[in-house]
Formats: sequence, structure tokens, C-alpha cells
Amino acid sequence: MENKSVFTFFKRYGLLILAGSLLLILSGCGATNEPIDENTAGFFNHYVVYPFSFSIKFFAVLFDGSYGWSLVLMTLLIRIGLLPLMLKQYKNQITMREKMSVIQPEMKEIQAKYKDKKDQQSQQKMQQEMMQLYQKHNFNPLTSMGCLPMLVQLPILMGFYWAIMRTPEIAEQSFLWFNLGERDLILPVLAAAVYYVQFKVSQHGMPVQPGQENMMKIMGLLTPAMMGFFSFSMAAALPLYWTVGGLFLIFQTYLSKMIYKQPQPALNTTVEKN
Repeated sequence: MENKSVFTFFKRYGLLILAGSLLLILSGCGATNEPIDENTAGFFNHYVVYPFSFSIKFFAVLFDGSYGWSLVLMTLLIRIGLLPLMLKQYKNQITMREKMSVIQPEMKEIQAKYKDKKDQQSQQKMQQEMMQLYQKHNFNPLTSMGCLPMLVQLPILMGFYWAIMRTPEIAEQSFLWFNLGERDLILPVLAAAVYYVQFKVSQHGMPVQPGQENMMKIMGLLTPAMMGFFSFSMAAALPLYWTVGGLFLIFQTYLSKMIYKQPQPALNTTVEKN
């Protein structure tokens, strides 16, 4: 029988919850697209959004007025700044997978013990034994999701997002084959393709728990589809930002896999008793 604890729920659906939260933020959440300056009220506006907007304008001057190259550089600088945090997150996930490979046999024993006991009291006892097992091995399923780094970086990425939205000078510029202030038909496809490749790279060599194959396939299509959908409905400056960020994530994923090796699945060493 499958463990139905709240930890299992968040471990399986936590990324979907975070993705839903991201959708709410991108859809507005009461924010405004009015131009921002040093006098704009609000803590987040003053200390997060405006500094990003100022930096975009500053680097555009260095690039002879090119806001496209300014966005590319700013995106890379932000991702490089977040890189140590993301590498630490990847390391924690590897550590948690190693712990999970150790406790999984005991977990299956507990699940088998209560396989045919569906009453509330038995279910509570199973949850207690699962919690004791987690404590015994110092394992926190919520930590294994890596939510904390995601929550830390979210305000930074959202601040940069709103800085792009609220810097009107960007919309007046052209970059490569497109106008930054108008919709483009090619960039959304590129953004979706980049994030699909990033997902495939991140999953390469990663062990998948039995029964989670369908969930992984859904996650593999959810983010690219979300990026493509929003990119088609927004000015080209945003899919440019997402595409450059996605390309850096591919590099970051390769770097993480080079530094921290995935744990190998344990061999079946069960000896048949005579």
C-alpha cells in the first residue's frame, strides 16, 4: 500500500503547487504595469523592482542603448548570483536520495504491515511508524523537495520580471529580428523548447520511483507548455528573458551533474534461504 502522508503529498505535488503559485504571480496578483522610478511607493517596488529597472537602464547605456543585450546580461548576472544556492539545492537533493535509498526497504516493510488494515487507527499507527523512521534516519521529505531555495529565489526572479514590465524604454527597442515591445512568434517556441531540453537534461540518469513515471512526464510538459503559453501572450522582452534563463539552467544542470554524482541504485543482494 502506498504511503498517504502529507509529506508524500507535498513531495509529489509540491512542484505543481509552486508552479501554480508562479502562475498566480505572473497573472498579476494586483500588481501594476505603470512605469517605476525612485519615488514609487511600496517596499518590494522600492527595494527590489526599481533597482533592477535602474540596472537594466544602466547596462543599456553601456551597450549603446541596446536594451536587448542589457536584458541578456542582467539575466545571466542574476542566474550566476543564484548559482551557489542552486548547486547547494542539488547537493541536498542528492543527499536526500541517498537517504531514501537506505530507508526505502524499511518503508516498504511498514507499508506491507498495514497493507490490509484500512481503519483509521491502523492508518494513524502507520503514519507514526513512518515518522519514527524519518526521525531515525534524519530524513525530511519536505527538505528533499528543495522548496526553500525556490522560495528564496522567487522574489528575485519576480522582481526582475516586474522590472521588465515596468520599464517602458524596453518596449521602444528592437533586438535581433524582433521588437522587444511586441509579440513574436518564434521566441515562444524557442522558450518552450529550451525548457523541455532543460527538463530532459535534469532527468537524465536520475532514478525514478515506481509509479511516478506519469507524474514526471506531466512535469516534463507542464513547464515548457506554461512558458510557451505566456510567451505567446506577452511582449518579446519576457520570452527573451525566459529563453536566456533556460539556456543558463541547462548549463547549470550539466555543471551540477559534473560536481555531484547521482547515487547508483542498490543491487539486489537478497540471498534465498534454504
